[in-house]
Amino acid sequence: MGGVQVVFVHGIRTSATMWRAQVAHLAQRGTAATAVDLPGHGTRRGETFTLEEAFATIDRAVRDAAARGPVLLVGHSMGGLLCIEYVGREDRPPVAAFVAASCTSIPRGVGLAAYRFFARRFDSLPDRGLALTNRVLDRTLPPETREDFGAGGYAFDAQDTALRSLSVLDLLAALARIDVPLWFVNGQWDQLRVNERLFLRVARDAELIVVPRTTHLVTAMRPRVFNALLDVALTTVEASTC
Repeated sequence: MGGVQVVFVHGIRTSATMWRAQVAHLAQRGTAATAVDLPGHGTRRGETFTLEEAFATIDRAVRDAAARGPVLLVGHSMGGLLCIEYVGREDRPPVAAFVAASCTSIPRGVGLAAYRFFARRFDSLPDRGLALTNRVLDRTLPPETREDFGAGGYAFDAQDTALRSLSVLDLLAALARIDVPLWFVNGQWDQLRVNERLFLRVARDAELIVVPRTTHLVTAMRPRVFNALLDVALTTVEASTC
């Protein structure tokens, strides 16, 4: 069995390119990494987003990596929510540890409806809100990651379908079944921290790390801090498999 393998799952609208800083860091460390594109995103923007194919994408990447070594799964935002459901399956996948970034919110009810409403309004702008998105990213992301977040294009057409599909996830049941080391990583100013304490109560082996002065885009806004947290997770997995 080889060294720890890292599998990255991106958030909504973005793609595998959002993980470039993390993949480069792991390459310097000598750690193998794979960043997937979910259906309807990145290199797969011509596809329709479905939960079935999203889970199949994660599963293929995890099982391929697990053939070479223990797997650290890392998901951000929507990718993190999908990974919670995936890692917490009754038929446990071969995941040795899990980092869930910016995803401690249950995507249901009024909150989800409001998010979808504003996303549709944003999407109705002449440029689908791209100019405003770029202004915000220019002001909040460091030069080292500024181009990475949108380098794979934005999945405008998949957004509402993906958001709607998340409402069927049973995250609390999944969290209760997760028995591998789990780290929740949130930005201090992340709007998706609303169920943070509930998630911690339900998840038996979870730790919470809040990164100061950081928004929902914690991986891109503070890449060196996030990379250091990955190192902690990797060292934990390495120590447990010696």
